[in-house]
Amino acid sequence: MKHKINPAVDCVFKAILGSEENKNLLIHFLNAILEPEEGSLIKDVLITNPYNEREFIGDKMTIVDVKAIDEKGYHYQIEIQLAIHAALSARILYTWSSIYHSQIQEGDSYQKLKPVISIWLLNGTLFENVEAYHLPFSLYNERHQVVLTNHISIHLLQLPKWESKETITTEKDRWIYLFKEGKDVDLDNPPETLDTEEMRQVMNVLHRFSENKTDYLLYQSRLDAVFKENTYIHELEEAKKGMEQAIKEKELERREKERERKEKEQEKKEKEEAQEKLNNLLLSLKEKGINLDDV
Repeated sequence: MKHKINPAVDCVFKAILGSEENKNLLIHFLNAILEPEEGSLIKDVLITNPYNEREFIGDKMTIVDVKAIDEKGYHYQIEIQLAIHAALSARILYTWSSIYHSQIQEGDSYQKLKPVISIWLLNGTLFENVEAYHLPFSLYNERHQVVLTNHISIHLLQLPKWESKETITTEKDRWIYLFKEGKDVDLDNPPETLDTEEMRQVMNVLHRFSENKTDYLLYQSRLDAVFKENTYIHELEEAKKGMEQAIKEKELERREKERERKEKEQEKKEKEEAQEKLNNLLLSLKEKGINLDDV
């Protein structure tokens, strides 16, 4: 019996899109997601950090992405992110800037810089209130409708926001279907949606991880690492919520004590004012020869 393999697990993901023998899949993926005009299709890429199983050995989660440069010198970064956390937006921008900055050395001309396109497939939702699953970002002035530069382009693909369709009509949808639903695919009888030349090639990669003992053990170790990371992030978020709740309760307690203190001060002040009025009244009566003690 073949094991089901989740193509979104990093070692499988990189074997699909980041290996030399599957370079055509990376080109197909980029054209599908970015949807360039007919004359601007990506025709070739150089994978600058090709798949190597040694980078996945061990339990520690590392940043495992696919980096490539096309024939125009444009840089691409593709990453799958299974765990969503508070610092993810900063990490996305940081990794983009690292690639952009690495293009030139001290003394080089800024004209050597080429666009960097980052594509992140997210297994969770970073923007809960946005219904769209594909969110492109750029440096854009909304008021005057001008783009500062085309050198920064970040695409977020929120997989949970993508709704399954009975009929797949675009290659973008086909790739999203693969990474969202692929974990449940029967490798012996894949759905018609995955019956294309590129997807059959992907199925061969999944077969390899399913049937080859070494690759399957690597897959299992990475899957375990994902579970540990998700557990750690969940516990961290729960601890953060607990801390925030404790701070909130402490603040409410402080405000309640402050309210009680002010009420006591007001009560004391009112008593003192009442006593002062009474003393003034008694003094006034005594000055008029009226002594209440004699009454």
